[in-house]
Amino acid sequence: MSPRISALVVARNEEQRLPACLASLAPADEVVVVLDRSTDRSAELARAAGARVVEGGWELEGDRRNVGIEACAGEWILEVDADERVPAGLWPLLRAAIADTPHGAFPVRIDNYVGETLVLHGWGGSFGTTSKDILFRKGAKRWMMQRVHPALEWTGSKGPLIGAVGIRHELDRDISDMLKRLDRYSSAKAADLLAAGDIGTLPDNVRRFFSRFLKCYISRDGYKGGAWGFLVSLCAGLFPLLAHLKARLEPERHRPRGAP
Repeated sequence: MSPRISALVVARNEEQRLPACLASLAPADEVVVVLDRSTDRSAELARAAGARVVEGGWELEGDRRNVGIEACAGEWILEVDADERVPAGLWPLLRAAIADTPHGAFPVRIDNYVGETLVLHGWGGSFGTTSKDILFRKGAKRWMMQRVHPALEWTGSKGPLIGAVGIRHELDRDISDMLKRLDRYSSAKAADLLAAGDIGTLPDNVRRFFSRFLKCYISRDGYKGGAWGFLVSLCAGLFPLLAHLKARLEPERHRPRGAP
């Protein structure tokens, strides 16, 4: 018997995007939806789609994702976001990868869209990625306690990229939406810096801006994407610099409760 796959979605107030995501997860053996402080119709829509719903309130992203992992009953978990769609052609590749493997996880290709534009190049620097380790054995992955892009703790080896078909990631609706995401990410990162009691220095973060921009634009082929590649590389570079500036100049707005 082939291993069971639990599809896991962690979301907050995603009634607009959740139905399409859940429809793409129909081939999974079960679907678990964790809703963090949601006040819209997400729970109703998830239950109507046959998903098991876990509701609660968690300040840290790692906490709510770990709750979702524990709620899954399958031997393997496919962890996706509400703005991601799993194409039908990817499911046979996922099941083939886990059929008889010593590995504990597999990276899966991610196709990032801004509106209807597929942007292939320049992603990185915690602002976007072209692959994620989202297919894993239960017990192989644990999220750490940061607010944005938490670190991961792994058990077991990772297999090769599942890349013949990619997950459709409807990352941003347009450029304005991309800039709003940059604002959200940098605010959450500022809170993490303040909670840790170390916001870094301005010179270090200016250097980080240039190094991240150049890495995304050159090493990650952002230049091949024309103006789109330049834009996403620029945002990747700005992310840590903006977080530092928010923590430095507006600590009262971003300091979490209990932080020094």
